[in-house]
Amino acid sequence: MIENSMFEEEPDIVDLTFPALDPDEVVYEPRSSRLLVRGLGENDMDEDEEDCESSARLLGMSFMNRSSALRSSSSPYTRQAPPSSCSRPSARTMVVCVFVLVIVASVTMALYFLPGCTFTKTGCRKPNKTTPLEPVYPLSTNGELFPWAQLRLPHSIRPLSYDLTLNPDLDSMTFTGHTVIQMSVLHSTKIIVLHSANLNIIKATFKVGDEAARDVTVLEYKPRQQIAVKFPEELKTGQYCVLTLDYSANLSHTYDGFYNSSYIDKAGNKRVLAATQFEPLSARKAFPCFDEPAFKATFLIKISRKPNYMTLSNMPKAKSTPLSNGLMQDEFEKTSVNMSTYLVAFIVANFTPISKNASKTLVSVYSVPEKKEYTDYAMDAASKLLEFYNKFFDIDYPLEKLDLVAIPDFLAGAMENWGLITFRETSLLVGKESSPLEKRVVATIIAHELAHQWFGNMVTMSWWNDLWLNEGFATYMEFMSVQTVFPELDIVSSLRFRAMDKDALNSSHAVSTEVNTSEQVEEMFDSVSYEKGASILLMLNASLPWNQQFTKGIIQYLKQFNGLNTGTDDLWNSLTQVCNVSEMMHSWTSQKGFPLVTVSRKGNQVTLMQEHFLLTSDNGTLTSSLWNIPVTYVNDSCSLAPECRQVFTLKTKSGTLKLPGNVKWLKLNYRNTGFYIVHYGDEGWAALIEALSTNVTVLTPEDRASLIHNIFALSRLGRVSFHQVLNVLKYMSKETETSPVTEALLQLNIIYRLLDKRLEHDLAARMKVLLTRTVKIYILDNFGPLMDKQTWGVEENVSKQELRSALLGMACSLNQDKCIQQAKALFKEYVKSNGTTRIPDDLQQVVFTVAAQSEEDWSTLLGLFSATTYDAEKRKMLRGLASTQNAWILQAGLKGDIIQTQELPLVINTVCNGFTGYLFAWDFIQENWDRLIEKFSVGSYAMQIIIKSATSQFSTKAHFDQVYGFFSSLKERGSQMRSVQEALETIRLNQRWMDQNLPTLQKWL
Repeated sequence: MIENSMFEEEPDIVDLTFPALDPDEVVYEPRSSRLLVRGLGENDMDEDEEDCESSARLLGMSFMNRSSALRSSSSPYTRQAPPSSCSRPSARTMVVCVFVLVIVASVTMALYFLPGCTFTKTGCRKPNKTTPLEPVYPLSTNGELFPWAQLRLPHSIRPLSYDLTLNPDLDSMTFTGHTVIQMSVLHSTKIIVLHSANLNIIKATFKVGDEAARDVTVLEYKPRQQIAVKFPEELKTGQYCVLTLDYSANLSHTYDGFYNSSYIDKAGNKRVLAATQFEPLSARKAFPCFDEPAFKATFLIKISRKPNYMTLSNMPKAKSTPLSNGLMQDEFEKTSVNMSTYLVAFIVANFTPISKNASKTLVSVYSVPEKKEYTDYAMDAASKLLEFYNKFFDIDYPLEKLDLVAIPDFLAGAMENWGLITFRETSLLVGKESSPLEKRVVATIIAHELAHQWFGNMVTMSWWNDLWLNEGFATYMEFMSVQTVFPELDIVSSLRFRAMDKDALNSSHAVSTEVNTSEQVEEMFDSVSYEKGASILLMLNASLPWNQQFTKGIIQYLKQFNGLNTGTDDLWNSLTQVCNVSEMMHSWTSQKGFPLVTVSRKGNQVTLMQEHFLLTSDNGTLTSSLWNIPVTYVNDSCSLAPECRQVFTLKTKSGTLKLPGNVKWLKLNYRNTGFYIVHYGDEGWAALIEALSTNVTVLTPEDRASLIHNIFALSRLGRVSFHQVLNVLKYMSKETETSPVTEALLQLNIIYRLLDKRLEHDLAARMKVLLTRTVKIYILDNFGPLMDKQTWGVEENVSKQELRSALLGMACSLNQDKCIQQAKALFKEYVKSNGTTRIPDDLQQVVFTVAAQSEEDWSTLLGLFSATTYDAEKRKMLRGLASTQNAWILQAGLKGDIIQTQELPLVINTVCNGFTGYLFAWDFIQENWDRLIEKFSVGSYAMQIIIKSATSQFSTKAHFDQVYGFFSSLKERGSQMRSVQEALETIRLNQRWMDQNLPTLQKWL
């Protein structure tokens, strides 16, 4: 799966300088349930417990918080009213009483904490090591004990196949289902536990081998979305059995499970459809199943529909049968591969396809009929990429068909369901006249999802802790494949910079990390799993002496584990058969963060020191982490060509290398292929600055961009002053390449917005105006000449389009008069021509944002937004509308009638960029939190974006206290999300940076 905003952009213990959010020491249970140990009833106690209660009473305690209301009023333990008067005890009496109490308490504590002892009335009955804590079983919905007490399912039963029959009713928005699960018994057991969520189980039968089927009772524990069947006698290892379940449910009104969607056709009629989104934990919302990646099985699917609808699923349709109620039932071929449940998919809609045969596979692209004209590019890209992957992996795509479907209402960017890949319309549909920049977005997303057909579908991670094996590989392959198949799209990734920004926080997590709750599963879909995962693969490939070693290694991995589930160690062990990488790569996946490499030089001897690059660093968070770093470097004698690159492996805290001859300067991390930051020291930075001032092309664009990112990161860490940052940026007036310019603009824009929104009393209004004006003038002075060179007509070169979009976007946001006038003129011409005069794609965002600042043009733009059918253009209009901080747009996004709710994270993100917008966006989030987590689940990528957008520009203690107070109050409704810890940490870091650098900025005036 790829999250939509990833193209715009484990739970480790968070040990920050502020308190943790309400940590609980016990597992949360719903209020309606009791904690029952060993199956005892609410009022039952064995002799040991009675003795414990007596001891508790002696110490003045109430056992197990038992309510006094349950006791008789005559109980000797009921507190009595004090007598009207009493005599004062003697000093001797008090001393004796205290002494006795101390002795009793000491003996009790000594016995209780005696090693290897379980304390009962008879003393040490058994050593603790032989008496493990028995599980605490929760209560089912019917009041019986639920026979399982863990998030993960037991592995005693393995599903072999599912036979699913689904009957959706798009009028009532409900569906019924009939699920038959063939299973084998791996270990003798008396229970079968699987998943079910929001399904009303009507009937359940069970049979073993050739025995007759019998009715069984299904127990349900809703907090973990589990159901169970208990048996009086054990199911024996090796037996085969069948569980059949009939159920009913509502179609989901969110964006997961089997959900309803709709769109307005060209005639103005509302069209309804139903689609699925199961990753990571939502197949259980459509049918009862073993909903974990390791439980692979085959699937045979039947779906009923009205005659004017069509259905799609993972496999080709086998037959259609008329039903007596006037409906049709479509039956699909049984899957030819074992699949995890999250990859199952089905759709009921009235879409239109285009199809062609490519690489022995029938490839089809589906859309609503009105948008069929936008499907050609996706067909071309998918066909070429499928052919590339078949050859590259030396394993053919295994299914007969491959469908790519544009869903009108779809939250994620795309989802890799095997044989039925689903997309947002903006991720798949592109016009014939669209720019290469828009085509690049579509090609990249298609490449990502096709890569999953091997990495994720064919070989699947065993559990969500290793999600990076799916997403890191797919992200790596999307860039590599598009570079090869579509070189004209000039794809360059700077996503590792944004992954580093997140991974530098103490609230980050290891690439492979423990996952214990459903919220933690959702939160694994972040830049660490995607971009950092891809970055360490890129670093590994770049560090190997021969280009083909890495390719051979991953082919070996795919062939060895085809059809199976794996963990991170399986990948490294497989690659080690080709090249020894296990030791090196373990350090990159098993610990969070990344290293800072500090360079010190004496003559030709260079010493490299590594440490954890951790922005929140104090005595409580300092780590002794070490990485096995393949340090690449070039120098002034040879710095551009790949053969200039040299490699030094830094495994320990420090290492030394020698340089040949008279080397003037040294640049580490050649072409930014490594996942680390470099600090060159004052002399090293001075030498690099001088080199760039003399000849900007002495380093590759990637190297120049990494220098800019690194110096800002070091400033945030406090290792360099902001004055040093400005020194590095002095050469920028000579810069013309996209990646260095866009990185510099992004970093300066962050500072500009922080200053613009600083509301602390010690920063007087006049001073704030002067500071923001000075930063604005600095940007325009240094980038103005390059901004003035940009044209406003059609530009075919994709890199120049990207550069132009960034430069003019910044110029207009800073109210540069020339930019504003050009944008207004283009919009006026566009409106006058009724849309026939096309605004170049890369300039549309700039033009629509400028137009929206006028009240009259805002209304015009809203009308255009409602009428436009091309989704990429429509989305840019939406961002323009949201740029004005109009509070109406937030409520409209939540309501979902004029603006689709799937766009609400984008709307909030855009609103928050404005001067006042971030404040009422934060208020909006607080007021509507429950509605937001109803639409977007706790921990989801959408909620991560919403939280980050609203809080990342706060920089005062008052804001920190407000954010902390709000999220603390949520408890299980979101307080423990990693993204909340990230938000709090970011606010503190913003505050620290401001405190350290405001004096410098004031002097700069």
